[in-house]
Amino acid sequence: MLYELTTLSSHILKLPQVIANAQTWLNRPVATGRRLGIWTSENGRLGSVRVLRGFADAEELARERYRALHHSDPFGAASSACTFESESYAGFPFLPAVEPGIFGKYYEFRTYWLKPGGLTPTIEAWEAAMPERSKRSPLTLNMYALDGAPRITHIWPWNSLDERIAIRAKSYADGIWPPKGGPEQFHEATSTIWIPTADSPLR
Repeated sequence: MLYELTTLSSHILKLPQVIANAQTWLNRPVATGRRLGIWTSENGRLGSVRVLRGFADAEELARERYRALHHSDPFGAASSACTFESESYAGFPFLPAVEPGIFGKYYEFRTYWLKPGGLTPTIEAWEAAMPERSKRSPLTLNMYALDGAPRITHIWPWNSLDERIAIRAKSYADGIWPPKGGPEQFHEATSTIWIPTADSPLR
């Protein structure tokens, strides 16, 4: 499964308009891909919206990207005076495709910028670690970038931020996390918290 992660950023007071315009874009009859999640930023750059969509293949993703790049108002970004950035990803091969559902009030997006040659060891490390780690809390998705700098982005749902801290601390203490050999493969990492919108398929 391939994924597109689009980030729309504007003034925080324009957030309702940004969300509404993005939904209009996604609901157009010509739109392709499966809408999986819509979130608003809780920290980092405020006034931002993220949209995650799934695509069956590279051709379908490319058609939708072409539509956005050649449209006068992609995602309604021009109408709401916001910037937009779309990234292409492939899901880790051992993970199932993302399915919508209710999993948590908060979603953590973690991006790791990989060292050259670091992708395959990272995938192998995660494949070995996830059977035990997934018993503690669910992973929505881990995916690697198909464009730009080598990086992975993984998404974790949480019922509370206290739950996040407790589960991560226990996983570290028990030695099941992080994936053995995984942290050695990246040189920079970020973590941001996002809140699903009321009609987000993932929430």
